[in-house]
Amino acid sequence: MTPQPKTATDQHQHTNISCPSHHRPETKRSQQKAPARAGAKAGAAKGSDAFTRGLAALKQYIAREGKTVVGRQHVEELPDGTSVRLGVFLSNHKNRRDRLSEQQLTALADLGLDWA
Repeated sequence: MTPQPKTATDQHQHTNISCPSHHRPETKRSQQKAPARAGAKAGAAKGSDAFTRGLAALKQYIAREGKTVVGRQHVEELPDGTSVRLGVFLSNHKNRRDRLSEQQLTALADLGLDWA
């Protein structure tokens, strides 16, 4: 039985010049902690903006198509030029509906989504 190698470098040898990052020594940057988030409210506002865009895209889609069934790959272009991956938006929100606020669920239900 051979002794087990102790480091990633000991485990295998590379013959090419470019070597994976796990062989590079740690730099000061990788040793520093990431800065703390500015606050939970900033993240909540971003999520709220995304929900608002998704809702606007859904309203536009329903007005044009007359239905709430959207393919997962569908992308809706808003009048301001914003692209919303509407199919992904709906799929994610349906799967995470237990985490939506009452206002968000009501807004989706008002548009005819039976799962909201």
